[in-house]
Parts: sequence; C-alpha cells; structure tokens
Amino acid sequence: MGSTPVSRAPRQSRKVLRWLVIGLAGVIVLFVVFALVALRPYRIPSSAMEPTLNCAKPALGCLGDSQDRVLACRICFDLGSPSRGDIVVFNTPGKAALECGEGGVFVKRLIGLPGETVREDDHGFIWIRAPNSNTWVKLKESYLTSQARLADSAHFGQTWRVPRGEYFMLGDNRSQSCDSRSWGAVPHANLIGPVVFRYWPLSRIGFP
Repeated sequence: MGSTPVSRAPRQSRKVLRWLVIGLAGVIVLFVVFALVALRPYRIPSSAMEPTLNCAKPALGCLGDSQDRVLACRICFDLGSPSRGDIVVFNTPGKAALECGEGGVFVKRLIGLPGETVREDDHGFIWIRAPNSNTWVKLKESYLTSQARLADSAHFGQTWRVPRGEYFMLGDNRSQSCDSRSWGAVPHANLIGPVVFRYWPLSRIGFP
C-alpha cells in the first residue's frame, strides 16, 4: 500500500503568515519610535484659536467642554520650510510676556513669511505684499467668519513688516488673540512644529 504525500501548501501558508506578522510588528515598532521622537502633545488653554481649536468652558470665549489636545511634529520644519496657513506651536519672543501678560509656548496660524509685509484693512481682511513688490494680495481665510473679522477692530489699518528669518503669527479668533500684531514676528529658531493631528476629545479627533 503506497504512502500519501504530505501537502506543502499549509506549510508554505504558515511561513507567509509568519513573515506578514513579523513585518506588521516591525511597522508598528517603527511608527511608535517615530511618534516618540517626532510628535509632542500640547493642549489649547485659551480661545485665541477658536473655533479651529477649542479651549474649555467656562473660560472666556471657549466653545469646548474640554481643552483640545493636539500633536505637533517636532521634525517637520527640519525637513521642509513652514508654509502660510500652518497652525504652529512655537516659543514666544520675550516681548510677548510684556504685551500678553504671559509668554512661553503658543499655538497660532502662520500668516506672514520672511520679508513680507502684512496689512489688516478696515474690514478685518489681511493683505500680503511680497518682498520687492508693490502689489498687495488679499489673503483668503475660509476659517474666519465675517463676525470674527469685524470684532477685531483694534488693529484695523495697521501694517507690519516681517523680518528675514521670521514668521508672522495670528490667532483665528482675532479679537481674543495676543499675537504678532502686538509682540512681533517669531524667529525660525523658536518654531517647535506644525500641528498635525487633534487626538482629544474623541468627538473632535482628526486633522485641524
């Protein structure tokens, strides 16, 4: 009576499955290492970035039931230049403590790039003039309501020049934001990184 050959298919399937598990584990380990090195959590303590980023009621101007928690990428600006519209975590210049009553780590939106001139008109719109140009370009800011613009009358008609190597930062909630209009632009060395993800509360999880 002849013997029945053992099929090699199950053995090969187990080998493939084992390598898939090993590969998946390696990806997870690399992601965890990247997250620990590149990402840092921050909370939103004030209403300066409302409604894009919430602070917690009943503090003045806050819309959230809890503070938003976000992750900032600490290596992103080592790999590429900051872009207009980025929401950035940074260390404030020394003058911020005098103008705002506090300094330290702020979260604002990057509006003006090095060498540009920034102007806020009498309706709360922001205009940008590039270096060596006489042309003003109106900034499109879909994240601002007309009500929020008009509430920001304290800076109507003012103009600011952004020094080389520095960045002009504004809060989305302009009337409640102590920002570059008060204490000047932020040197590149003060930038920590862009906000890349909102991880808390769970009802607001996602990209800001």
